[in-house]
Amino acid sequence: MSDTKLKRVDLIFGEYSNVKYKVLTDTIKRSNDEILEDLLESGLRGRGGAGFPTAMKWKFTAQAPGEEKFVVCNADEGEPGTFKDREILSRVPRKVFSGMAICGKVIGAKRGYIYLRGEYKFLLPELNKELEGYHESAKAIGLDFSIEIRLGSGAYICGEESALFESMEGNRGEPRNKPPYPTTYGYLGKPTVINNVETFVNVMMIMRLGPIQFKLLGTTDSRGSKVFSVSGDTPIPGIYELELGMPLDRFVDEFGDGDTKAVQVGGASGFCVPRKKFKDTVIGFEGVPTGGSMMLFNSSRSMFNVLHNYLEFFEEESCGQCTPCRVGCQQLRKGIVAVKKGDKKFLYLDQLMKLSESMKLTAKCGLGQSVANSFSSIVYNFKEEMIY
Repeated sequence: MSDTKLKRVDLIFGEYSNVKYKVLTDTIKRSNDEILEDLLESGLRGRGGAGFPTAMKWKFTAQAPGEEKFVVCNADEGEPGTFKDREILSRVPRKVFSGMAICGKVIGAKRGYIYLRGEYKFLLPELNKELEGYHESAKAIGLDFSIEIRLGSGAYICGEESALFESMEGNRGEPRNKPPYPTTYGYLGKPTVINNVETFVNVMMIMRLGPIQFKLLGTTDSRGSKVFSVSGDTPIPGIYELELGMPLDRFVDEFGDGDTKAVQVGGASGFCVPRKKFKDTVIGFEGVPTGGSMMLFNSSRSMFNVLHNYLEFFEEESCGQCTPCRVGCQQLRKGIVAVKKGDKKFLYLDQLMKLSESMKLTAKCGLGQSVANSFSSIVYNFKEEMIY
């Protein structure tokens, strides 16, 4: 294991400037092209897990025809093991508002929405108070961009961007067919930029620090830092901002309990990395990307139980719209139970692996498509725990 400590940073939760919305005030004086150029130079990619280049998403939306456009902040933090966005909104909401407002200027939007997870309703009083201050400051600097909070109803599927739009429009939260994509057909059928909470804060930090300083953190493929939600078998659970591109063995050195046998990177929809692969696994877009969840498991944990728990979760949260996900989640859960009980032979796991891969190819949205990540990585690396 490496003796090198992880590089901890404090961009996200760093103190506010003494002057409210100074970065926003300075940024709106710049041209849209200059702002986009800085974002492109910074290499910022979406912090929700998919990692789409932020500058390109904004550029495509800015170029889309139509006078009415929207900015949406995805704060539907429903991924198991993820609890960072709640902390960001609690501690530095003005940074989120600033990032959204900068986006509004660039794409030509006058309205923005924060889609807040239903379980985070307790944040509303303080967020609305902060929003009053934002609107006063925006008016004072001549910025015509308002922000409103919409509350979700607790559905995991609404973390998917198109299902989120459906929910905002008062419909059942079900994913749409793609294309068209949100950059041309988003909320209310209008061009929309949707980024998660952390991405908007990073935009604000790039405008404050400049792209060159931002690029000093991370790697060529994974620029900047990332806020991680660390949980499980660790003596120091919590929220930490770390440099992207770090080897997983260094992460385990710092956060493990000395007996870490696996790390689930990216929550239930992410990948399970076993101890033998810690050294060769990079946490970043060139390795194993993550929306922020890092769950550590030691030798006392049954990986069968972990997987069974994930599959129960997916089965419950599937919207049921497409057959691969609706039936697949159920059959995977029943299948591993049958093997564990001895009702099915060990080789039946291979058929279940094929089913999970079929779901990855044919499911309509990211929920069904991502089930294969945790299923295949846990079954492949811990086959003995599926039968004994």
